[in-house]
Amino acid sequence: MATVLRTLRHAEILGPDAVALTRATLLPSRPPGLHDHDFFELLWVQNGTLRHHSPDGRRDLPEGTLLFLRPEHAHALQGRGADTLVVSVTLHPDLIDGLSARHPTLAGQFFWGPAPAIRPRDIRQRTELNQAALRLERGPRDALAAEAFLLPLLASLTADEVPLPADAPDWLRATCAAAATPRVFQEGAAGFVRAAGRAHPHVSRTVQRFLGQTPTDYVNARRMAHAARRLAGTGDSLQEIAQDCGIENLSHFHRLFREAHGLTPAAWRRLHQREVTQPGHPKDATEDI
Repeated sequence: MATVLRTLRHAEILGPDAVALTRATLLPSRPPGLHDHDFFELLWVQNGTLRHHSPDGRRDLPEGTLLFLRPEHAHALQGRGADTLVVSVTLHPDLIDGLSARHPTLAGQFFWGPAPAIRPRDIRQRTELNQAALRLERGPRDALAAEAFLLPLLASLTADEVPLPADAPDWLRATCAAAATPRVFQEGAAGFVRAAGRAHPHVSRTVQRFLGQTPTDYVNARRMAHAARRLAGTGDSLQEIAQDCGIENLSHFHRLFREAHGLTPAAWRRLHQREVTQPGHPKDATEDI
């Protein structure tokens, strides 16, 4: 199916607008060929399973999967069954070019990579995405509205990104993203393995191979990153923050935090709260240490 039968044009779909959103139930029949377009496209699987055809072959994408497509990415879509629903967002090329110029950290990712980028979203993330899509659907179609939809999504995805070799399995990438959330890291390595949905020895070997550490070390790093944000952004006690990280033993929490950040939790809080807002102010005798 390497033949490109048609090229879609943004002038026909967008007109004077910067963005357009379409919802479509896909036919289960095999597409007659590929198509490409002169715009950027973000689509996700709202329901069912999508079979994505490209010059490199075909791949089934489950519900919740995001797909980022550049103009040169020829492809075709096929439903797997009668209930495959996709949401497609057409984006003007000038809009995407402007984002990459203003945000160099996006280089090589999402729309700016050589191949279509595929990213999974969990139930909570899908809910947020659908709410943002509704706001886009009901509002103006200008560049401001497009960026208001796109930038929070890209920022969220960038925060989830874990540098992994190209040959790392998709399940590991998805599990690493899940491990940044309390519902996973609160359970430690057991939560990581459960999110992976694979046998513990296989998960351990794969994490060691691609990340050079154990699942426990990886999860503890996510816990301590979360703790650092809580210490800087809240007045919660160290006991509350440790428990939110899934660590009952406060001494163990202190040790892990110091190993991760080079400071005690109390010193980190002083640096990132008091010294930012009231530098040189005397220490509060009631400060939680």
